[in-house]
Amino acid sequence: MKSIVVFLVILFFVIPPTHGQLLSDATGLINRMNIQTSGYDFEVVLTANFDLLNYSFDKNEKQLTLYVDNGLENNIGEIIIPTTLLSGEFRFYLNDQEFFPKVQSDERVNFITMNFIGLGNNVIKISGTEYLSGLDDVIPIENNQSDSLDNDFLPPNTQSSDTFFGDYLIWLIVGGIVIVIAVFVVIKFLKNKN
Repeated sequence: MKSIVVFLVILFFVIPPTHGQLLSDATGLINRMNIQTSGYDFEVVLTANFDLLNYSFDKNEKQLTLYVDNGLENNIGEIIIPTTLLSGEFRFYLNDQEFFPKVQSDERVNFITMNFIGLGNNVIKISGTEYLSGLDDVIPIENNQSDSLDNDFLPPNTQSSDTFFGDYLIWLIVGGIVIVIAVFVVIKFLKNKN
């Protein structure tokens, strides 16, 4: 009986999930780009099956430029741009050739779905006709530097994501200990029964 319990515990850790699937070409990596321009800070989110190497924003051209590396032939990407950063009529260029992705907009964001073919390094340029629209009531970011050096070493008041992962690790350790104790109790019970 002891061998059956040990065998079941070993199988629990050895047998992979039966419903596992290979990653598809549509699996996306999330890249968050923080764009600071004219005293404002914007977050642009790119979810794509290609790597974002670098990006730049030119406020005079009203243009976001993405430098990407494609490892797959068929590429798909979704980008979310706040309407306060860029809006209006969009033009898209892939390696200086105009292309036409799907654009959906509301009062807060522009949601752009890009599909294109090609391997290697590519440059995607996204130009809008309006820049910083609707920002009358938004206060720009300012560099608030404290005259005192006492607070320079203190962490920010926001809660760190490390706490969650630390708690998660503790729960994994406790769960592992509970499983080991439960196995030993079952084995001991089965020995006493015989």
